[in-house]
Amino acid sequence: MAPRQGPQAPLEFGGPLGAAALMLLLPATMFHLLLVVRSGPARLLGPPPYLPGLEVLWSPQALLLLLTWLGLQAALYLLPARKVAEGQELKDKSRLRYPINGFQALVLTALLVGLGLSAGLPLGALPEMLLPLAFAATITTFIFSLFLYMKAQVAPASALAPGGNSGERGPSRLNPRICSFDFKYFCELRPGLIGWVFINLALLVQEAELRGSPSLAMWLVNGFQLLYVEAVLTTMDIMHDGFGFMLAFGDLAWVPFTYSLQAQFLLYHPQPLGLPMAAVICLISGLETIPTATGRQLLVSGWWGMVRHPNYLGDLIMALAWSLPHFCTGVSHLLPYFYVLYFTALLVHREARDERQCLQKYGRAWHEYCRRVPYRILPYIY
Repeated sequence: MAPRQGPQAPLEFGGPLGAAALMLLLPATMFHLLLVVRSGPARLLGPPPYLPGLEVLWSPQALLLLLTWLGLQAALYLLPARKVAEGQELKDKSRLRYPINGFQALVLTALLVGLGLSAGLPLGALPEMLLPLAFAATITTFIFSLFLYMKAQVAPASALAPGGNSGERGPSRLNPRICSFDFKYFCELRPGLIGWVFINLALLVQEAELRGSPSLAMWLVNGFQLLYVEAVLTTMDIMHDGFGFMLAFGDLAWVPFTYSLQAQFLLYHPQPLGLPMAAVICLISGLETIPTATGRQLLVSGWWGMVRHPNYLGDLIMALAWSLPHFCTGVSHLLPYFYVLYFTALLVHREARDERQCLQKYGRAWHEYCRRVPYRILPYIY
């Protein structure tokens, strides 16, 4: 008689078919956004103005630039860190160590870019390369994901992730490494996040070249998002999920090319913004918070007694503040608000996973907490 199997972890993303569909849908959505943001109507739900051919998408120079960027960030990752943190306890009771030098990498990258600008680096030309760069990042991600999948097949069971299983042959590897170089930690906190900052900066530079000076709205978007990235880079944000295509694509392609959407919109669709409205936006974005171990901001106004995940509510308010510099467009353009809509869906899905994990971890105590705090993210609504 065959031994009884233990309970199976719930499949993510609808199983293998859902995961395969997302592998096509996510890149298609990213390219749709990159195309419509520079079109005249800029309709989020409308068709793209054109479908680019391979001659538009493929660029050896873009691939070389991407690989150079990845190599630079990998070299900065390996620099000695003033602080080293331990990760969560693994199945074999060990803990991995992670260098907390992301902010150091950001500063050194800024110094190198500054030196390049003084030497004539055409940073303002970068926005014209976003399509081929996104294409190169997508191809690189697919190849990298195949490498990760092959490593997962020969990994011991203790190295596999309990979550993030889409139903393929076993879960993905939790912390794929070569020596001390942790691929998941590197990808989550380095090339994509820092790349997002410098894509924003390139958009600001190009706007200054086109119009004489950057707009106030562009300054606000750059400043808000830089502060967010700085907060993340000074912590250890390492998700307890397997590292496969979803995280790799999200880190290396989705983050830099879609999170910069607000700045892209302002470049192609300039919006007037007065000082009174800018002051209101700064008040909204400047909520009193403290950093958490996950790299997100935790509200400290006692809202943990009002909702179970006030940090997610803070994330959503912050995302809304990033979109408010486009407020004068009203709702005639949904594109500047795509990040808020996407992030809402992402956090609702993540919150559902958090609920399952907390219930498994805390049992009856979590039931009591849910009884006393019935709202998950938004008081009196959800």
